[in-house]
Amino acid sequence: MTGLPINWNDLLHFSEWFFLAYFVAINFFYLMLNVVALFNLSAYMPNKILEDMPQIYSGMEPPVSILIPAYNEQTTIIGSTLSMLQLDYPEFELVVVNDGSTDNTLQTLTDYFGLLPFPEAYRQSLDTQDVKAIFRSTRYPNLRVIDKVNGGKADALNAAVNAARYPLICSVDADSMLQLNSLQRITFPFMEDRRVVAVGGTVRVANGCSVKDGFMSAIGLPSNLLALFQVIEYLRAFLFGRLGWSVLGGLLIISGAFGVFRKDVVLAIGGFRSDTVGEDMELVVRMHRLLRKRKQTYRMVFLPDPVSWTEVPEDFRTLKNQRVRWQRGLCESLFGNLGLMFSLNGGVPGWLAFPFMLFFECLGPLVEVTGYILMFVFYWLDYLSWPVFSIFIFASIGLGLLLSVSSLLLEEMSFHLYDNPKQIPGLLLAAILENFGFRQLNSIWRVIGFLHWLFGRKHGWGEMKRKGKWHDLKEKEYAS
Repeated sequence: MTGLPINWNDLLHFSEWFFLAYFVAINFFYLMLNVVALFNLSAYMPNKILEDMPQIYSGMEPPVSILIPAYNEQTTIIGSTLSMLQLDYPEFELVVVNDGSTDNTLQTLTDYFGLLPFPEAYRQSLDTQDVKAIFRSTRYPNLRVIDKVNGGKADALNAAVNAARYPLICSVDADSMLQLNSLQRITFPFMEDRRVVAVGGTVRVANGCSVKDGFMSAIGLPSNLLALFQVIEYLRAFLFGRLGWSVLGGLLIISGAFGVFRKDVVLAIGGFRSDTVGEDMELVVRMHRLLRKRKQTYRMVFLPDPVSWTEVPEDFRTLKNQRVRWQRGLCESLFGNLGLMFSLNGGVPGWLAFPFMLFFECLGPLVEVTGYILMFVFYWLDYLSWPVFSIFIFASIGLGLLLSVSSLLLEEMSFHLYDNPKQIPGLLLAAILENFGFRQLNSIWRVIGFLHWLFGRKHGWGEMKRKGKWHDLKEKEYAS
């Protein structure tokens, strides 16, 4: 390093400390969220003793409208719909929206559920693309299907909100499947505390699992390595990341795959925005911004117990498109609601959660990718000593490895869904291997998503290849 000009020496030293501090800081924050989640779980888990007892309804459960936006989902729509219809809950309706699908989604629904056109008053409280027809099932009186002109996922959700009859709305993806008691559990906070305006549940990976009669019959692990990595990812993000933020009062993300909202609040803030690909997060962040601006007392909650199962991508192209879309949605949600950050009445969401999401989740991938490139180049050019380089590797990869393994251990200590002894070594191996290539590749995809947002690239529904291997009832029951 002695041969370098003084300005290059300064740049080198700044780079060393900046990137080292960044990787230490982000992993430290994640580990702290894990610790917060762990203490919360220790208080939460005793309540699980009641799971095996017969469920008795109090008569106070609020009725719920389940909203399923669907675009080209003929592979999974029957199984997902049947799963929802069989939920253990006293009063709910199911509103499926066919958003101008180009495959046989609507015909598949019509044939299986005996749909017939049904004239009803449709109040368009939220602007959407034109609704062509509304159908009702002759087999299930609480199932309605809306056929409309394509307008995107947010537009489809807004059409479903317009048609919803009940005070709580539950958004679920068309490729998802709830557990039998998930709806009962996720609505409990609304009965417990009138201040609650939104509740999110856990999303888990369905690849490798088996389904019977519309419900999960056997929990397995995917044989596909990409899907296996995502099992760890989802576990880390939902069970501990979001649980930690929920405890702190700074929950900014409720997944569109499983979230419940008060309908009046959604209508009051203008529904889902159709000009963003991250309509679920954007809605939640906008809720925080507007409710805090009005100085309204409210709560948003994440529960680790209500579970929705979903199919994840098993090929690089589909996974890349998904992650690019997610990152773009994150950028749109944050920069579209910058008024929340450091606002006078911002509280934990505005003073802690929002800056964390902006600097570590939104802009972080740029720092990560740049850091990896510069530090490896500096070491290759012999500008970095081995001790300094090894400290960087530990901070960037070693702490991430600790985070992944600790998340897996906490899941085994709490919910223990993967109870087959042969599954644990596979999960542990995935928790280790994902830190060597997969997480770095994911950061590159997120940088691409940031650039798509920055340059305003056009977006759409975000189609995904559905294999439906875990969906065994589709052909068996449909044929019968």
